[in-house]
Amino acid sequence: LSQDRNRPPPPALARALLALQMQQLEDAEKLASQVLKADRGNTLAAEILGRALLAQNRLDEPIVHLTKFARRTDEPSIETLLAGMLAAVGRQDEALDHLRRAVARRPHYIPAFVELALQLRKSGQLDAAMTVTESGLTVEPQSADLQLALGYALAERNERVPAQAVFAKVHAAEPTHHDALMALAAAVIWDGDYGRAADLYRRALAIKPLDDTRIRLGKCLLELRQREEAEALFRTAAHGSSKLAAPSVIAMVSASHGRIFLQPSSALDFLRARNN
Repeated sequence: LSQDRNRPPPPALARALLALQMQQLEDAEKLASQVLKADRGNTLAAEILGRALLAQNRLDEPIVHLTKFARRTDEPSIETLLAGMLAAVGRQDEALDHLRRAVARRPHYIPAFVELALQLRKSGQLDAAMTVTESGLTVEPQSADLQLALGYALAERNERVPAQAVFAKVHAAEPTHHDALMALAAAVIWDGDYGRAADLYRRALAIKPLDDTRIRLGKCLLELRQREEAEALFRTAAHGSSKLAAPSVIAMVSASHGRIFLQPSSALDFLRARNN
C-alpha cells in the first residue's frame, strides 16, 4: 500500500490498515470509507477501500470506486491497483492503458512496472514484458519484485537456466522473500529436485500459510513418497476452501506416486474424511 513512510497514517487509517491486514474486511471498508468522506483525495484510504472490496470478491464496486478516484488524481498506485482489477474481469486493454500511464509518472512507481510486465506476459507479449522489466531495473536495479518479473519472463520464454539463476539471486539476497521462495521452488522442480523444492515451500508456508502453497508442497512430498504428510496438506487445503478441492484432487492423482480413484467423488470423499 502507498503511504509516506516518513509519516505514520492518522489513527483512523492506521486502524483501517490493521483491519485489512487482519482480514477484518468489513471494518477496513467502513473505516476507509469514513476517511474518504472527509478527505476525497486520500490515496491510502482509497487503496484500503479498494483492497477490502476486492478481498470480498466485490469486483464491480472497487472498479467503480477506483475509476472515479483515478479521474481526480494522478496517483500511479491507484491506477496500478485498478488495472489489476480490470484485467481480472477481462478488460485487458483498459488495464494496459492504465499501467502505461502509471509507468510514465514521475517519480517512478515500481509496482506499476511489475504489474505491466505481468499483464503483458499474460497476453503473450513476452518481448514487451522483458522490455518493461529491464526499463524498470534501470530505475531500481535492486528491486526484488522487478528481478522476479525478469525471471518469470525468462521462464515463459523457456530460458530456464537464466530464469533459475535470477530466482536464486533474489533468494540469496532476501532469504525470507515469499515470492522468491515460491519462484525458486518451482524452478528447481525443473531439475527434478523435489527435496529442495519441498524445503523452499515449507519456508514459504511458514511466512504465508496459503493453501495453494500447501498443495504445491504436497505434490513434492508425493514425489518424495511422503504420502501421509502430503495427503494431510491436501485435506487442509480442501477443507480451507471449496475452490481448492478440485486442485487438491488433481495434485493428489496426477503425481507419479499419487493415488488412483475410479470417480472424482471418491477422491473428494477421501480428502474430506479428516480421520481417514
